[in-house]
Amino acid sequence: MRSAIVVGGTGLVGSNLVKLLCESKEYVSVTVIARKQPTFEHPKLTVKLRSFDQIEEKDIEFAHEIYCCLGTTIKKAGSREEFEKVDVQYPLHIASLAKKCGIMHFILISAMGANEKSRVYYNRVKGKLEKELIDLELPQVSIVRPSLLVGERNEFRFGEKIGEWVLKIFNPLLIGPMKKYRSIEAAQLALAMKTIALYGDKSPVTIYNSAQLSNMKMPELPEEGLAPSEEIFNWGKFKEEELTPIDEEVVFNREKLQELQVNDETKQ
Repeated sequence: MRSAIVVGGTGLVGSNLVKLLCESKEYVSVTVIARKQPTFEHPKLTVKLRSFDQIEEKDIEFAHEIYCCLGTTIKKAGSREEFEKVDVQYPLHIASLAKKCGIMHFILISAMGANEKSRVYYNRVKGKLEKELIDLELPQVSIVRPSLLVGERNEFRFGEKIGEWVLKIFNPLLIGPMKKYRSIEAAQLALAMKTIALYGDKSPVTIYNSAQLSNMKMPELPEEGLAPSEEIFNWGKFKEEELTPIDEEVVFNREKLQELQVNDETKQ
């Protein structure tokens, strides 16, 4: 039975992930660290409302994994400096706290084109985050690189909406090596992240591309599980049969023991 921390649990992917984990039989506790109250409620869910500028070690309790779903846009952040604060500084700070708290697995949402040497600013920032996260040498890091995310957002993003409409038309045409450019549903990405946490590669660092994420699902358990105890051991027959009482003289021969003691005393 597992516990998880979701950082940024009110965004498109984070909200899907929180709901999925809370409704999962594998998790008994889910903690969300966010700046605003999630609309979703559940008995397993604990919410910590925090400013990410002020998160401390005491805010990160032990969990089996921590999912980092933080992310914004330059337009929403207001400047490149603020954008990098949300997309780089906050995740790295939380990762360092997670390491101190003994959390074994850090799962990060990055971007398909992440590359610290990219000419594209957004991809360069994501690449910088990945490199510095890996340099922290956490026990295990899983980085997911989705293509364009689609789903019901709380806010309207015109550029992403246009991309969503375009890819909806071209997705079927993107085959083979081009599959990684297909858009991916936020709910599917959340499912992929959970699958990675439970059944993914256990290497210190693993990077998953969008095509891999789109095809991930929880493994199906065999229909025939463990045999019921009634089939392994016939309790009815056990109760019906009259057991023969144990003869303690057969198990423990007292006279023989006395003879051995006498012989030992004679030898001495």
